[in-house]
Amino acid sequence: MFEYELQANEGRARAGVFNTPHGELRTPVFAPVGTQATVKMLTPEQLKEINATLVLSNTYHLYLRPGDELVRDMGGLHKFMQWDGPMLTDSGGYQVFSLSNTRKVDEEGVTFKSHIDGSTHRFTPEKSIAIQENLGADIIMAFDECADPNDEAYIRKAMERTHRWAVRSVEAQTRQDQALFGIVQGGVNPDLRVASAKFISSLDTPGVAIGGLSVGETKKEMRDTLDVVTPFLPENKPRYLMGVGTPEDLIEGIRRGVDIFDCVLPTRLARHHAAFSSEGRLNLKNAEFACDENPVDSTCTCYTCQTFTRAYIRHLVVAKELLAGTLLSIHNLHALIHLVKDMREAIIDGSFEKCVPAWLEHWAGNASRRQ
Repeated sequence: MFEYELQANEGRARAGVFNTPHGELRTPVFAPVGTQATVKMLTPEQLKEINATLVLSNTYHLYLRPGDELVRDMGGLHKFMQWDGPMLTDSGGYQVFSLSNTRKVDEEGVTFKSHIDGSTHRFTPEKSIAIQENLGADIIMAFDECADPNDEAYIRKAMERTHRWAVRSVEAQTRQDQALFGIVQGGVNPDLRVASAKFISSLDTPGVAIGGLSVGETKKEMRDTLDVVTPFLPENKPRYLMGVGTPEDLIEGIRRGVDIFDCVLPTRLARHHAAFSSEGRLNLKNAEFACDENPVDSTCTCYTCQTFTRAYIRHLVVAKELLAGTLLSIHNLHALIHLVKDMREAIIDGSFEKCVPAWLEHWAGNASRRQ
């Protein structure tokens, strides 16, 4: 059922197709994040209009509210949120480790307190898989431990525990209509990353995720880590880089053989009045745009840029109108989705590396992290 067909490659960059129960994913692909069964500010129809093909939702949040059993009883995540394309859920591990300051980790799992009401909960690999099976996404994740990249002493322990939890996740899976991905960890330590890539690949899951990046390391460290990891991943399975989503990161990730990306950044920026553009990242709240008759980005073909001026969007921002967030979300997601689509087409026609300098120049100034 979950077959990955490699259609073309140029260097490490790959173009392929991954088949799922809700349709094929043409890779590389960028997935908008619908944390709570909604991509913030947008309807499923608007997602289709910007050519989104994969949506991510979050196990931790949906378990706490409205509850994974309720989602199951409502027909599963696709029916619940009225999205009929492929979906992916993460394991909840990252949120447990990032949102709960009182978590307690042991070999069996993690005990944590809800960020909503302070109630106590317990996640194990078996529990995470059971929740994800109730939610019913096409692609699900093994439960992992995402360690602080600056805590060298702990990273090895977390990686080894992630490996044991991956085995338990595989053993816990009962649904055959969901593709379970193991997750590579190991911080920015090359030796640990290679060891993790080899171990996770040996589990023969339908795909492999690369976790523990975009969590505070420099861009160079992220790229160096991808350089050492991807050569040890199966060629016949998709590779998913979790939580990465600036234009530059997508370009550099695809250069290194990554197939799937997701990130909250485009919609989060939109809610804070910011837009990706060929002029660098713009803050539409700035007074300089008050009388600006140009679109957000003159090179963009999205609905927002084809219809509205910077002046109008700035007016919406200053007036605190919700439409501002919607229009900027449409633009930011369209920018990333179509950048990845252009890269896919370039890989197929053999012009990818030739186009990389122009893409990097076009999107310069849109980065968010240290170099």
